[in-house]
Amino acid sequence: MAKGPTVEAWLAAQSPEIRRAVERLRAVALDAADGVTEHIKWNGPSFCIDGDDRITVGLAPKGGVRAILHRGVKVKDAAGFTFSDDSGLIQWAAPDRGVVAFADEAAIAAGAEAFADICRRWLEATR
Repeated sequence: MAKGPTVEAWLAAQSPEIRRAVERLRAVALDAADGVTEHIKWNGPSFCIDGDDRITVGLAPKGGVRAILHRGVKVKDAAGFTFSDDSGLIQWAAPDRGVVAFADEAAIAAGAEAFADICRRWLEATR
């Protein structure tokens, strides 16, 4: 099996602005729980807990960066799964799949505390 790029190689291929924004989100995701690991999946840094992908960071289709909150590679039954978001940052694509988008570094700075809380709670809720 061919091995994909390292996180460092993926970051090196990005523009300086995108690299700085992604690195800020990476720092939050990596600090969200003990044992978080990272690799490149779905063309961006993906953060795993207990070996399962849970948060994937990448480029937003209309510019900026985004974090996809999910419950792993395979679709899981979402019956009974709930996750509250008092911050309003999450746009729900499905009951167990959310997107947090940031237009730029200023938006990341403004939402950093709420995003850190989301990451901590998401990793716990999906464990």
